[in-house]
Amino acid sequence: MSDVDRIKEIEDEIQKTPYNKATSHHIGKLKAKLARLKETVESHKGIGIGGKSFGIPKSGHATVALVGHPSVGKSTLLQAITNSKSEIADYDFTTLDVQPGMLTYRGAMIQVLDLPGLVEGAARGRGRGKEVLAVIRAADLVVLMASAVKFEVEDILAELQAASIRLNRQPPQVVISHKERGGLDVQSTVKQTHLDEDTIKAILLELGLTSAVVVLRQNVTDQDLIDAVKGNCAYIPAILVINKVELVDAQTRKRLKQRYGYLRIVETSLTKGKGKAELLQTMFESLQLMRIYLQPRGGKPDLKQPLILRHGQDIRAVCKKLHRDLERKFRYANVWGKSARFAGQTVGLDHRLEDEDVVTLITAR
Repeated sequence: MSDVDRIKEIEDEIQKTPYNKATSHHIGKLKAKLARLKETVESHKGIGIGGKSFGIPKSGHATVALVGHPSVGKSTLLQAITNSKSEIADYDFTTLDVQPGMLTYRGAMIQVLDLPGLVEGAARGRGRGKEVLAVIRAADLVVLMASAVKFEVEDILAELQAASIRLNRQPPQVVISHKERGGLDVQSTVKQTHLDEDTIKAILLELGLTSAVVVLRQNVTDQDLIDAVKGNCAYIPAILVINKVELVDAQTRKRLKQRYGYLRIVETSLTKGKGKAELLQTMFESLQLMRIYLQPRGGKPDLKQPLILRHGQDIRAVCKKLHRDLERKFRYANVWGKSARFAGQTVGLDHRLEDEDVVTLITAR
């Protein structure tokens, strides 16, 4: 039996085995074995998790990937929010390559990529799947799009999961310290309700981890543990755009929101021009971008061309954005806005900024 056949056999067994306390040990080992076999198959192909890409260079302050089945409105959305003139038609597979567009919003330049529709088996390379998934892994935000009339996202979510892409999730809080000998030492700072210690060790051994100190700082699942050991997951924020909402009833819309709310849902009706403003705001917030206005000493702030940074960045990041030598010449900065305790507060390089702060840099002459 080939590795590919073994993968299919294990996937079928996982699918048909009901998950409960009695089967969690068995399923955990199966998932670990599955992850190891998939890695072996990929390495033999010479592709790896990332795969080949379409060769689209990243541009602007952030990159957004439009993901979904053919003919759900991705090309229409791209034209509605960017300068793109991509082909649109009422049949499947209109987009056969990546269609890029550039969105200017609140001073930020956001690259939006309309990708070919993901089909079943994309993670295994079907339908240029490897190339599409490589672009998604490199994106700063995934906008998953579906029609409210024929709502289909589960298969796409499964393909993203198989490609080690985790939407709206954080990396597991698992610290692994390798050692030369001594076996496995599993420690936990919180109560583990999903896995017992024997199951945890069985998964680690199946993944080839034989001697290490493993500290669990959260209540982990079997998949969390596998992801932490493999270390090849892409953790990307995501929005679910449900298009054509005017064609379904309120109960259907409520049901979809309850089931997929973790993806942060935006309802649209692109043909009627509805939902665009909410989507743009949600994209900006999900990308965690912030605008910093620079003010020359004794002058007025430039409110037309903000400096775009990521949330949590500091004065040091401002210096690096402006000029590579600015940090070396830096003396102090004055800040007005949400991050300042009072107007014009004098701060150093480590001062963390917030959206729409005004900053004056004082440097040595």
